[in-house]
Amino acid sequence: MNRLQPHEVTKFLRSHRFVGGQLRAVRIVHGRGREVTVEFRVRVRESITDLGAEPKHVSLIIRVSGADEFRFQMRPQQPKLKITDARIGYHNGLFYVTFDSIGLEAGETAQVFDFRSSEVYAAGRELFWKRVEPQKQAE
Repeated sequence: MNRLQPHEVTKFLRSHRFVGGQLRAVRIVHGRGREVTVEFRVRVRESITDLGAEPKHVSLIIRVSGADEFRFQMRPQQPKLKITDARIGYHNGLFYVTFDSIGLEAGETAQVFDFRSSEVYAAGRELFWKRVEPQKQAE
């Protein structure tokens, strides 16, 4: 997996279009002691690199290791799978990740309390990501 550093967050969010994508799965792994890892599986579009071509859909695994806090809450009136907004922030030594709208204006920076008010978020010490290649069907 690729480790995401705090200074690489903006580039990572620009290289993938999360809005309109799908949150496919969330997995919580309880490791040794109190170590918790939260893994998001998402399907998003790559950013446009060629004006004549349609952006490709890609599957990503985003892993928050050393999770200190997380929340996953579904409300009946909210969309179940669609990603309405995606934010990654680095505050006080923790990466914060959310995939729902937290009500910020364009260009506004999300703060810790914004992430905590989200319905789908995780915060942890390390952030990793990996592109999942589609499996080839056996003939």
